[in-house]
Amino acid sequence: MIPWEERRQLVKVATLYYTEGWTQEQIAKKIGVSRPIVSKMLQKAKEAGIIEIYIKDDSIHTVELEQKLENEYGLKDAVVVPTVGLTPDMVKQAVAKAGAYYLSKNLKSVKKLGISWGTTLAEVVKEFPYIRKEDVKVVPLEGGMGRRHVEIHANQLAHELAKKLNCTCLYLYAPAIVESAELKERLLAMPDIELVLEEGRTVDVAVIGIGNPHKLSTLRELGYLDENDLNYLRKLGVVGDIGFRFFDAAGNVVIDEFTNRVIGVSLEELKKVKQVIAIAGGIHKLDSIKGALNGRFIDVLVVDEQTAAAIVENW
Repeated sequence: MIPWEERRQLVKVATLYYTEGWTQEQIAKKIGVSRPIVSKMLQKAKEAGIIEIYIKDDSIHTVELEQKLENEYGLKDAVVVPTVGLTPDMVKQAVAKAGAYYLSKNLKSVKKLGISWGTTLAEVVKEFPYIRKEDVKVVPLEGGMGRRHVEIHANQLAHELAKKLNCTCLYLYAPAIVESAELKERLLAMPDIELVLEEGRTVDVAVIGIGNPHKLSTLRELGYLDENDLNYLRKLGVVGDIGFRFFDAAGNVVIDEFTNRVIGVSLEELKKVKQVIAIAGGIHKLDSIKGALNGRFIDVLVVDEQTAAAIVENW
Protein backbone atom coordinates (compact mmCIF):
# COMPACT_ATOMS: atom_id res chain seq x y z
CA MET A 1 0.00 0.00 0.00
CA ILE A 2 1.24 3.47 -0.83
CA PRO A 3 0.92 5.89 2.09
CA TRP A 4 -1.86 8.46 1.65
CA GLU A 5 0.50 11.46 1.49
CA GLU A 6 2.69 9.85 -1.18
CA ARG A 7 -0.37 8.74 -3.13
CA ARG A 8 -1.77 12.28 -3.02
CA GLN A 9 1.52 13.61 -4.38
CA LEU A 10 1.49 11.03 -7.19
CA VAL A 11 -2.05 12.01 -8.13
CA LYS A 12 -1.08 15.68 -8.10
CA VAL A 13 1.93 15.11 -10.36
CA ALA A 14 -0.13 12.95 -12.73
CA THR A 15 -2.89 15.56 -12.92
CA LEU A 16 -0.47 18.39 -13.67
CA TYR A 17 1.29 16.33 -16.36
CA TYR A 18 -1.59 14.60 -18.12
CA THR A 19 -4.52 16.93 -17.50
CA GLU A 20 -2.98 20.40 -17.17
CA GLY A 21 -0.23 19.82 -19.74
CA TRP A 22 2.68 20.88 -17.54
CA THR A 23 6.19 19.76 -18.46
CA GLN A 24 8.15 17.54 -16.10
CA GLU A 25 10.56 20.44 -15.57
CA GLN A 26 7.72 22.76 -14.49
CA ILE A 27 6.34 20.15 -12.10
CA ALA A 28 9.79 19.56 -10.62
CA LYS A 29 10.18 23.26 -9.81
CA LYS A 30 6.70 23.44 -8.27
CA ILE A 31 7.15 20.53 -5.87
CA GLY A 32 10.89 21.08 -5.27
CA VAL A 33 12.42 17.93 -6.74
CA SER A 34 14.55 17.09 -9.80
CA ARG A 35 13.03 16.27 -13.19
CA PRO A 36 14.19 12.59 -13.03
CA ILE A 37 12.28 12.26 -9.74
CA VAL A 38 9.12 13.51 -11.47
CA SER A 39 9.65 10.92 -14.21
CA LYS A 40 9.98 8.17 -11.61
CA MET A 41 6.85 9.41 -9.83
CA LEU A 42 4.86 9.22 -13.07
CA GLN A 43 6.12 5.68 -13.66
CA LYS A 44 5.18 4.69 -10.11
CA ALA A 45 1.71 6.17 -10.62
CA LYS A 46 1.28 3.96 -13.69
CA GLU A 47 2.43 0.86 -11.79
CA ALA A 48 0.04 1.67 -8.93
CA GLY A 49 -2.90 1.96 -11.31
CA ILE A 50 -3.35 5.67 -10.64
CA ILE A 51 -2.65 6.39 -14.32
CA GLU A 52 -4.32 4.30 -17.00
CA ILE A 53 -3.66 5.36 -20.58
CA TYR A 54 -6.22 4.66 -23.28
CA ILE A 55 -5.64 5.40 -26.94
CA LYS A 56 -9.06 6.28 -28.33
CA ASP A 57 -8.66 6.08 -32.08
CA ASP A 58 -9.62 3.55 -34.75
CA SER A 59 -5.98 3.49 -35.88
CA ILE A 60 -4.88 1.61 -32.76
CA HIS A 61 -5.80 -1.74 -34.35
CA THR A 62 -3.73 -1.10 -37.48
CA VAL A 63 -0.80 0.21 -35.43
CA GLU A 64 -0.82 -3.01 -33.39
CA LEU A 65 -0.78 -5.03 -36.61
CA GLU A 66 2.15 -2.95 -37.86
CA GLN A 67 4.15 -3.65 -34.71
CA LYS A 68 3.45 -7.39 -34.92
CA LEU A 69 4.56 -7.53 -38.57
CA GLU A 70 7.71 -5.55 -37.81
CA ASN A 71 8.64 -7.79 -34.88
CA GLU A 72 7.86 -11.10 -36.60
CA TYR A 73 9.63 -10.40 -39.87
CA GLY A 74 12.32 -7.95 -38.80
CA LEU A 75 10.85 -5.16 -40.93
CA LYS A 76 12.18 -1.66 -40.67
CA ASP A 77 8.63 -0.37 -41.02
CA ALA A 78 5.11 -1.54 -41.77
CA VAL A 79 2.13 0.54 -42.84
CA VAL A 80 -1.28 -1.11 -42.44
CA VAL A 81 -4.03 0.77 -44.26
CA PRO A 82 -7.61 0.70 -42.87
CA THR A 83 -9.75 -0.73 -45.68
CA VAL A 84 -12.81 -2.22 -43.97
CA GLY A 85 -15.85 -2.06 -46.24
CA LEU A 86 -13.89 -1.08 -49.35
CA THR A 87 -14.18 -2.81 -52.73
CA PRO A 88 -11.04 -4.52 -54.16
CA ASP A 89 -10.39 -1.55 -56.46
CA MET A 90 -10.77 0.86 -53.56
CA VAL A 91 -8.40 -1.28 -51.46
CA LYS A 92 -5.75 -1.08 -54.19
CA GLN A 93 -6.16 2.69 -54.43
CA ALA A 94 -5.99 3.17 -50.65
CA VAL A 95 -2.84 1.05 -50.34
CA ALA A 96 -1.25 2.84 -53.30
CA LYS A 97 -2.05 6.23 -51.81
CA ALA A 98 -0.48 5.23 -48.49
CA GLY A 99 2.55 3.85 -50.34
CA ALA A 100 2.96 7.06 -52.33
CA TYR A 101 2.79 9.15 -49.16
CA TYR A 102 5.30 6.91 -47.35
CA LEU A 103 7.73 7.01 -50.25
CA SER A 104 7.46 10.79 -50.66
CA LYS A 105 8.32 11.28 -46.98
CA ASN A 106 11.32 8.93 -47.02
CA LEU A 107 13.52 10.24 -49.81
CA LYS A 108 15.79 12.44 -47.71
CA SER A 109 19.11 10.72 -48.47
CA VAL A 110 18.04 8.81 -51.57
CA LYS A 111 20.09 9.38 -54.73
CA LYS A 112 18.99 6.37 -56.77
CA LEU A 113 15.41 5.11 -56.67
CA GLY A 114 14.43 1.85 -58.37
CA ILE A 115 10.90 0.98 -59.41
CA SER A 116 9.37 -2.26 -60.62
CA TRP A 117 6.18 -2.72 -62.67
CA GLY A 118 2.49 -3.52 -62.18
CA THR A 119 -0.97 -2.10 -61.65
CA THR A 120 -0.46 -1.27 -57.96
CA LEU A 121 2.76 0.64 -58.65
CA ALA A 122 1.01 2.49 -61.48
CA GLU A 123 -1.50 3.69 -58.86
CA VAL A 124 1.37 4.63 -56.53
CA VAL A 125 2.93 6.84 -59.21
CA LYS A 126 -0.48 8.36 -59.98
CA GLU A 127 -0.96 9.25 -56.29
CA PHE A 128 2.61 10.49 -55.81
CA PRO A 129 2.82 14.27 -55.18
CA TYR A 130 4.86 16.71 -57.23
CA ILE A 131 8.02 17.45 -55.24
CA ARG A 132 11.43 18.76 -56.26
CA LYS A 133 14.21 16.18 -55.93
CA GLU A 134 16.54 17.10 -58.79
CA ASP A 135 19.43 15.06 -57.37
CA VAL A 136 17.49 11.75 -57.54
CA LYS A 137 17.82 9.30 -60.42
CA VAL A 138 14.92 6.89 -61.08
CA VAL A 139 15.85 3.44 -62.43
CA PRO A 140 13.54 0.74 -63.90
CA LEU A 141 14.20 -2.66 -62.33
CA GLU A 142 12.97 -4.72 -65.31
CA GLY A 143 12.64 -4.37 -69.04
CA GLY A 144 9.44 -3.55 -70.93
CA MET A 145 6.62 -5.84 -71.98
CA GLY A 146 5.70 -5.02 -75.55
CA ARG A 147 2.93 -2.67 -76.61
CA ARG A 148 0.12 -3.79 -74.31
CA HIS A 149 -0.55 -1.95 -71.05
CA VAL A 150 2.46 0.30 -71.49
CA GLU A 151 1.24 2.37 -68.53
CA ILE A 152 2.32 -0.34 -66.05
CA HIS A 153 5.80 -1.02 -67.53
CA ALA A 154 8.80 -0.25 -65.32
CA ASN A 155 10.23 2.14 -67.94
CA GLN A 156 6.99 4.10 -68.10
CA LEU A 157 6.60 4.22 -64.32
CA ALA A 158 10.20 5.41 -63.96
CA HIS A 159 9.50 8.14 -66.51
CA GLU A 160 6.28 9.29 -64.81
CA LEU A 161 7.81 9.21 -61.33
CA ALA A 162 10.83 11.19 -62.51
CA LYS A 163 8.50 13.86 -63.88
CA LYS A 164 6.85 14.19 -60.47
CA LEU A 165 10.23 14.38 -58.76
CA ASN A 166 11.59 16.80 -61.38
CA CYS A 167 14.61 14.54 -61.78
CA THR A 168 16.26 12.28 -64.34
CA CYS A 169 15.53 8.64 -65.11
CA LEU A 170 17.10 5.79 -67.03
CA TYR A 171 15.41 3.47 -69.53
CA LEU A 172 16.04 -0.24 -69.90
CA TYR A 173 15.74 -0.76 -73.66
CA ALA A 174 15.10 -4.48 -73.55
CA PRO A 175 12.05 -6.75 -73.16
CA ALA A 176 11.29 -7.95 -69.65
CA ILE A 177 10.96 -11.48 -71.02
CA VAL A 178 12.85 -12.65 -74.10
CA GLU A 179 12.40 -15.74 -76.29
CA SER A 180 15.40 -17.72 -75.06
CA ALA A 181 18.17 -17.78 -72.47
CA GLU A 182 20.67 -17.38 -75.32
CA LEU A 183 19.02 -14.16 -76.49
CA LYS A 184 19.03 -12.91 -72.92
CA GLU A 185 22.79 -13.45 -72.67
CA ARG A 186 23.37 -11.57 -75.91
CA LEU A 187 21.29 -8.63 -74.70
CA LEU A 188 23.04 -8.59 -71.32
CA ALA A 189 26.33 -8.26 -73.17
CA MET A 190 25.21 -4.92 -74.57
CA PRO A 191 26.82 -2.05 -72.56
CA ASP A 192 23.69 0.14 -72.47
CA ILE A 193 21.56 -2.65 -71.01
CA GLU A 194 24.19 -3.84 -68.53
CA LEU A 195 24.73 -0.25 -67.34
CA VAL A 196 21.06 0.21 -66.44
CA LEU A 197 20.90 -3.19 -64.73
CA GLU A 198 23.98 -2.31 -62.66
CA GLU A 199 22.31 0.96 -61.65
CA GLY A 200 19.26 -1.08 -60.63
CA ARG A 201 21.35 -3.37 -58.46
CA THR A 202 22.84 -0.42 -56.58
CA VAL A 203 19.76 1.76 -55.93
CA ASP A 204 19.29 3.19 -52.44
CA VAL A 205 15.59 2.31 -52.41
CA ALA A 206 13.63 -0.15 -54.55
CA VAL A 207 9.83 0.10 -54.80
CA ILE A 208 8.19 -3.17 -55.75
CA GLY A 209 4.81 -4.85 -56.04
CA ILE A 210 4.01 -8.45 -55.16
CA GLY A 211 2.00 -10.62 -57.53
CA ASN A 212 0.06 -13.84 -57.24
CA PRO A 213 0.38 -15.75 -60.53
CA HIS A 214 -2.60 -17.95 -59.65
CA LYS A 215 -5.22 -15.34 -58.68
CA LEU A 216 -6.04 -12.10 -60.50
CA SER A 217 -2.65 -12.33 -62.19
CA THR A 218 -1.54 -9.45 -64.40
CA LEU A 219 1.05 -11.79 -65.94
CA ARG A 220 -1.76 -14.10 -67.00
CA GLU A 221 -3.93 -11.23 -68.19
CA LEU A 222 -1.09 -9.99 -70.41
CA GLY A 223 -0.63 -13.44 -71.91
CA TYR A 224 2.73 -14.31 -70.37
CA LEU A 225 1.30 -17.26 -68.44
CA ASP A 226 -1.23 -19.83 -69.64
CA GLU A 227 -2.93 -22.70 -67.80
CA ASN A 228 -0.07 -25.10 -68.51
CA ASP A 229 2.41 -22.58 -67.07
CA LEU A 230 0.29 -22.14 -63.96
CA ASN A 231 -0.01 -25.88 -63.39
CA TYR A 232 3.77 -26.14 -63.72
CA LEU A 233 4.30 -23.30 -61.24
CA ARG A 234 1.90 -24.95 -58.78
CA LYS A 235 3.95 -28.16 -58.93
CA LEU A 236 7.04 -26.11 -58.13
CA GLY A 237 5.26 -24.64 -55.10
CA VAL A 238 5.24 -21.08 -56.44
CA VAL A 239 3.03 -18.70 -54.43
CA GLY A 240 4.14 -15.28 -55.70
CA ASP A 241 6.36 -13.18 -57.89
CA ILE A 242 8.34 -9.96 -57.68
CA GLY A 243 9.42 -8.46 -60.98
CA PHE A 244 8.73 -11.73 -62.91
CA ARG A 245 10.79 -13.72 -60.39
CA PHE A 246 8.98 -16.53 -58.56
CA PHE A 247 9.25 -17.77 -54.97
CA ASP A 248 7.58 -20.42 -52.80
CA ALA A 249 5.77 -20.19 -49.45
CA ALA A 250 9.03 -20.38 -47.49
CA GLY A 251 10.50 -17.54 -49.53
CA ASN A 252 12.86 -19.72 -51.56
CA VAL A 253 13.64 -18.43 -55.06
CA VAL A 254 12.23 -20.73 -57.73
CA ILE A 255 14.34 -20.84 -60.89
CA ASP A 256 12.55 -22.14 -63.97
CA GLU A 257 12.61 -21.78 -67.74
CA PHE A 258 10.47 -18.63 -67.52
CA THR A 259 12.68 -16.75 -65.05
CA ASN A 260 15.78 -17.73 -67.01
CA ARG A 261 14.48 -15.50 -69.79
CA VAL A 262 13.81 -12.42 -67.63
CA ILE A 263 15.89 -9.27 -68.00
CA GLY A 264 15.92 -7.38 -64.75
CA VAL A 265 17.23 -7.29 -61.19
CA SER A 266 17.05 -10.76 -59.61
CA LEU A 267 15.61 -11.54 -56.19
CA GLU A 268 19.09 -12.35 -54.87
CA GLU A 269 20.27 -8.93 -56.06
CA LEU A 270 17.16 -7.28 -54.63
CA LYS A 271 18.08 -8.60 -51.20
CA LYS A 272 21.30 -6.57 -51.34
CA VAL A 273 19.48 -3.27 -51.91
CA LYS A 274 19.63 -0.99 -48.86
CA GLN A 275 15.87 -0.64 -48.57
CA VAL A 276 13.09 -2.45 -50.43
CA ILE A 277 9.57 -1.06 -50.08
CA ALA A 278 6.80 -3.48 -51.07
CA ILE A 279 3.36 -2.02 -51.75
CA ALA A 280 0.70 -4.71 -52.10
CA GLY A 281 -2.96 -5.05 -51.24
CA GLY A 282 -5.80 -7.55 -51.53
CA ILE A 283 -6.55 -10.74 -49.63
CA HIS A 284 -5.89 -12.75 -52.82
CA LYS A 285 -2.21 -11.87 -52.32
CA LEU A 286 -2.08 -13.27 -48.77
CA ASP A 287 0.15 -16.28 -49.57
CA SER A 288 2.27 -14.21 -51.95
CA ILE A 289 2.98 -11.50 -49.35
CA LYS A 290 3.70 -14.12 -46.68
CA GLY A 291 6.17 -15.84 -49.01
CA ALA A 292 7.93 -12.54 -49.72
CA LEU A 293 8.13 -11.83 -45.99
CA ASN A 294 9.49 -15.31 -45.29
CA GLY A 295 12.10 -14.78 -47.98
CA ARG A 296 13.19 -11.52 -46.34
CA PHE A 297 13.01 -9.77 -49.70
CA ILE A 298 11.51 -6.61 -48.24
CA ASP A 299 12.30 -4.06 -45.52
CA VAL A 300 9.09 -2.02 -45.56
CA LEU A 301 5.59 -3.36 -46.21
CA VAL A 302 2.56 -1.25 -47.10
CA VAL A 303 -0.51 -3.48 -46.99
CA ASP A 304 -4.26 -3.43 -46.35
CA GLU A 305 -5.74 -4.20 -42.94
CA GLN A 306 -7.58 -7.40 -43.91
CA THR A 307 -4.49 -9.01 -45.40
CA ALA A 308 -2.28 -7.86 -42.49
CA ALA A 309 -4.71 -9.37 -39.99
CA ALA A 310 -4.76 -12.65 -41.92
CA ILE A 311 -0.95 -12.77 -41.94
CA VAL A 312 -0.82 -12.24 -38.17
CA GLU A 313 -3.53 -14.86 -37.54
CA ASN A 314 -1.68 -17.46 -39.59
CA TRP A 315 1.99 -17.06 -38.63
